[in-house]
Amino acid sequence: MLTDEDLPSEARMALAHTPPALRRELATAFAFDARLARIAGQTSEVMLGQMRLAWWRDMLKALPEDRPNGDAVLDAVGRDWRGREAALGEVVDGWEVLVASEAMGRADILAFARGRAAPFTALPASADAMPHVRAAAMRWALAEAAPRLSDAAERAVFVEIALENADDRPRLPRALKGLAVLDALALRALKRGGRPLMEGRGAAIAAMRAAIVGR
Repeated sequence: MLTDEDLPSEARMALAHTPPALRRELATAFAFDARLARIAGQTSEVMLGQMRLAWWRDMLKALPEDRPNGDAVLDAVGRDWRGREAALGEVVDGWEVLVASEAMGRADILAFARGRAAPFTALPASADAMPHVRAAAMRWALAEAAPRLSDAAERAVFVEIALENADDRPRLPRALKGLAVLDALALRALKRGGRPLMEGRGAAIAAMRAAIVGR
């Protein structure tokens, strides 16, 4: 069974401000993304990393009853994302871009961010709000990944792309208040040069402000 301890601290902060109706499925999406992030971070051979990601892609294509039991993340996916696994498949695609690319160009970075953002765009939101939901989720995806990058130049490109159009941040739907919290944490981290999202005392203040005003 998944627990909050399986999730990054910023994800727990976002979930605390997410309505109960969406909390479980968003927690599962965070746990799924975190599992793939570990695969990417621990992979030294591209082919091996791709094989591990391909296993998850195959599991998402299988019916829940045909999947092996006992993996907390996979079991939660079957419970919370049945019929919507395509959004999680995009997360796999996004992480594969990072695993397979020797040097990520702009197109690769955007593809990575779009993949990680896909579960947020599968949550309820109006058509008018969807571009802003996607932009906020992509900003989080890049900001969260930036501190992991050992190459300072590559990290700077992630930050530069993530900050594009960051000044245009309208309020997000109330149901996605958790994403507003993530976006505020991401923006703060990006403006600090790509630092960890929850670094420093100001992170909690930024999260609380976003929870109140919605951006």
